Amino acid sequence: MADRKGKFAGDDPFEIAKSWLAEAETAEINDPNAIALSTVDQNGMPNARMVLLKDIETLGAGDGAFVFYTNYESQKAQELDSAGKAAFVMHWKSLRRQIRVRGTISREDGPQADAYFNSRSLKSRLGAWASKQSRPLSSRAALVAEVAKVTAAQGANPDRPPFWGGFRISPVEIEFWADGDFRLHDRFRWSREGRGDPWKIDRLNP
Repeated sequence: MADRKGKFAGDDPFEIAKSWLAEAETAEINDPNAIALSTVDQNGMPNARMVLLKDIETLGAGDGAFVFYTNYESQKAQELDSAGKAAFVMHWKSLRRQIRVRGTISREDGPQADAYFNSRSLKSRLGAWASKQSRPLSSRAALVAEVAKVTAAQGANPDRPPFWGGFRISPVEIEFWADGDFRLHDRFRWSREGRGDPWKIDRLNP
């Protein structure tokens, strides 16, 4: 597309996304990798929450995925497993840009998940063991007590819990948006039928 220049230029949407994130890492004060993840429950009721994107995988030939980690027993994980698809938006006020993604879901619970878990601080790893994410909690004191119990049981080098790991979003649609004067924003949508299929790129009205 002739007018897809500058920040929008490139033949691989995952490389463009990585470039935008790298720019945001120098400009955003907190959590430039935060995404608003959207799921639906078994009744079709939508849900949204902020999570941290941990990897943008690039596999060549315009293929790749977006990876984040969570408790597999959490509400979000149950909704992801049930629906098999999700969407998210990543918005940077400092750059006045955003990326929207929709795609299918698969788990990442192998060596890659182990490596990421082991890279976290000890307190975060113990917290992952202690938290029964999304379920009712009687008090903060009860949570602190559970952390102490887990610390005694797991020691200084806990393994990744069997109920904790990653999710990979393989997109069928990625939209790059940049703020424009007088709300004449620039929007480019990359879409494909499925993983491995060629991308179609459309400029969208603001």
